[in-house]
Amino acid sequence: MAAARAWEIDHASRRYDGRVDGEEDAEASEGTLGSNQLIGDDDSKSSNRNNGAQADGGEKGDDGEPPRPVGFWHKDLAKTRMQVFGLWARTTLILSVFILTVLSMYWAVLFHVEQNLNSLIVYVVDFDGQVAPYTGVEPMIGPMITQMTEQMVSVSPMNKMPHLGYVTKDASAFNDDPIQVREAVYQQQAWAAIVINPNATALLRQAVEQGNSSYDPTGACQIIYVAARDQETVSSYILPHLNMLQTQITSKFGPMWTEQVLSNDSISRTTLASVPQALSPAIGFSTYSLRPFVPAVVTPAVTIGLIYLIILAFFSFPFFLPIHMKFIEPRAHPPLIFYQLIIWRWSATIVAYFLMSLAYSFISLAFQIPFNNPTAPHTAVAENPDSFGHGTFVVYWMINFVGMTALGLACENVAMVIGQPWTAMWLIFWFYAIELAPRFYYWGYAWPLHNIVEASRTTLFNLHSRLGLNFGILFAWVAVNSILFPLCCYLMRWKTQREKQKAEQGAKKDE
Repeated sequence: MAAARAWEIDHASRRYDGRVDGEEDAEASEGTLGSNQLIGDDDSKSSNRNNGAQADGGEKGDDGEPPRPVGFWHKDLAKTRMQVFGLWARTTLILSVFILTVLSMYWAVLFHVEQNLNSLIVYVVDFDGQVAPYTGVEPMIGPMITQMTEQMVSVSPMNKMPHLGYVTKDASAFNDDPIQVREAVYQQQAWAAIVINPNATALLRQAVEQGNSSYDPTGACQIIYVAARDQETVSSYILPHLNMLQTQITSKFGPMWTEQVLSNDSISRTTLASVPQALSPAIGFSTYSLRPFVPAVVTPAVTIGLIYLIILAFFSFPFFLPIHMKFIEPRAHPPLIFYQLIIWRWSATIVAYFLMSLAYSFISLAFQIPFNNPTAPHTAVAENPDSFGHGTFVVYWMINFVGMTALGLACENVAMVIGQPWTAMWLIFWFYAIELAPRFYYWGYAWPLHNIVEASRTTLFNLHSRLGLNFGILFAWVAVNSILFPLCCYLMRWKTQREKQKAEQGAKKDE
């Protein structure tokens, strides 16, 4: 069997060793190099199988016939059985250790979500009675809400309930302008904001005193957020907690306010009967998502669809390598100089990513994801505004192209260094949803996938732009892996030659 292995490695190395510099003649064959499966012509395959079977002691047939199959427990397979058992046990052990150590990282991302909810900052801004002409009214609603949120985030040992990161902000921090709070949320200074309007208490008092039947309780407060920033985080964690807070606020304020009104003899029951909403619920919240996450078809473009982008980038190595290797399999032609083969491989790979990323981007266009909508004001509620108008598709394509190149070149280098099938294991490190992850995972902000997701959301939803940072990180990955690419090629050739030498030494020992 060692002789057969020597033949295989010699067969592979003759395609990728020093002969490509013109030092030796090459024999005709097809296939990949290194750890990939060798693809030879039919005659070479048959010869290899025959030699391997005979080297292992298989039963030979008559002259000119291939070895006859034997049973699993045949004595001539004893050595092969022990080798297979050993390799099987080693591989199973490696995979088990990998599962317990590396795969645990996926579970650990969400292990402390409840404790990390306070990393989702929510501004609480009280304008109640702070802005003219309502400065003469003693505020009730604003102080009560800020007091409740401050109690939630208090550091009392008894306070173990998970909560969002409520931060009380003075109205003067926003120039006494509620619209500037929306701008702060759009600029991603906070995930959401609770705004108590300047006239909240004034309109409520006026409603019960004058019988204003048009009074709308939801005009007292606002909740502002950007769903398209991360629809999963917003819908799964932020909105449920904000809805719970609304219930707590109205449940607390309603009875207190009703008791106060009913104890005031100057307010007639007839007046109160005309504005029942001013007693219950008395106050409410208007909710505004500045950038709603719609339509649903956009979901693959910024979430699960990017998994396929990784798969395409990852599998380009085994798809294209046999094609490139034809340059050093001299059938009626001399082999290509090695460094020129490297230049060709890199160039062809980049062009392939350019075209494949275009095909990937066309899917989103075919399913009518909006790519030509105008932009919208930061503080306005707008569905599907695009960051670059009619040029949005080109920018989206370039994001996918640069991202695919960053991912693909990294996969190529890893494949050449550690070889198949172990290459797939390193994909476990591709994270992008890390807002609620422990700080250990913050390295994910420098990973390609996170920046592809963020750049795609920015482009498709006209979000706060950090495209310069996103593209900068992606180009850095491309540059670093481009520098490493020729080194990995030489390393792979060296590994192939070393395996050949070991196999030849083993063959000599068997003789």
